[in-house]
Amino acid sequence: MTLFKKSAITLIAALSASVAVAELAADANGDGVLTIDEVQAVFPDVTAEAFSTMDLNADGALDEAEVQSAQEAGLMPA
Repeated sequence: MTLFKKSAITLIAALSASVAVAELAADANGDGVLTIDEVQAVFPDVTAEAFSTMDLNADGALDEAEVQSAQEAGLMPA
C-alpha cells in the first residue's frame, strides 16, 4: 500500500471518528438517534421546522444517515 493510500485511509478514519464523537456527545440517552431535545441542547438555533426537514423518514428522531445528510445540506453544523 502506498503512503498516499495509507494517509487517505487515516484521514477518512479520523474524519469519521470526529463525526461519531460529535453525534455521541449529542445523544444524551445513548440510543443511537437524536431527538429534537438532544439536537437543540447542542444546537439551540435548530427549530422544530428545521428538525422536521432533517427527519427524512418522519420518525421523530435523526439517525446517523439523516445527521450526515443534514450536515451535507447545511441544515446542521458539522
